[in-house]
Amino acid sequence: MMSLHRIKGVFFRYYYVLLKGNPNQLSDLFYWPLIDILLWGLTSIWVQTQSPDQIQNLPLIMMTALIFWQVAWRGSIDISVNLLQEFWHRNLVNLFSTPLKISEWICGTLLLCLCKLLITLGFGALIVYLLYSLNIFTLGWMFLPFAALLLMFGWTLGFYASALIIYWGHQIEMIAWMIPFIFAPFSAVFYPVAVLPEWAQIISWALPTTYIFEGMRSILNGHHMPYTYLALSFVLNLLYLGSSIVLFYYAFEKSRGLGLARRD
Repeated sequence: MMSLHRIKGVFFRYYYVLLKGNPNQLSDLFYWPLIDILLWGLTSIWVQTQSPDQIQNLPLIMMTALIFWQVAWRGSIDISVNLLQEFWHRNLVNLFSTPLKISEWICGTLLLCLCKLLITLGFGALIVYLLYSLNIFTLGWMFLPFAALLLMFGWTLGFYASALIIYWGHQIEMIAWMIPFIFAPFSAVFYPVAVLPEWAQIISWALPTTYIFEGMRSILNGHHMPYTYLALSFVLNLLYLGSSIVLFYYAFEKSRGLGLARRD
């Protein structure tokens, strides 16, 4: 027979963890519902404003956008999770007590990230084709620069998240999953920038991802690719990626000076 006393014990055991303000718990309660509501709410508003002949390519547009977002998300998550694994395995101090340079760790991590991304892209494209008979490579050769620029932005977010994690430790590990989706509503992944309010459009055009998704929709709707979008996305990516790597170096050196073991 179940005991009400033991049930109450289990309830309060996790209830008090929640009351302590555990960031992982709070993100489940507030952050992810908010992101879902923003993304799919704005997408629904855009779809409702389109006539049937305007959205005949909607399935292909949505599936291509979904695969492209996976490129940015995968680029971000692979970098920060690789670092988190060293925390989880209590191996951070051991790893960097070897002659390993931080630049070598970065290069090795990016190489692994690229390999995993190719597998993810191939698998995702195959599943979309088999289940929905949609070819995300309809973009032609533009698929390559689009994917490369999205990957660069993903790496940028990964280094920003890793800079916070290397300094503050795995107590804020949820930032690895949260930080990419902070920018998703502003990146116009599934809907045009025009759907956003004016203040959000200013943020949107400051992100390199926005130019890629706008360009992707332009091509799939039968229009020419605005090559200025590629140039702007590339320049912004260089600025953001460079600053994220500098921040990561700074946070790593600062954390090493204070003692990496304090966060391990």
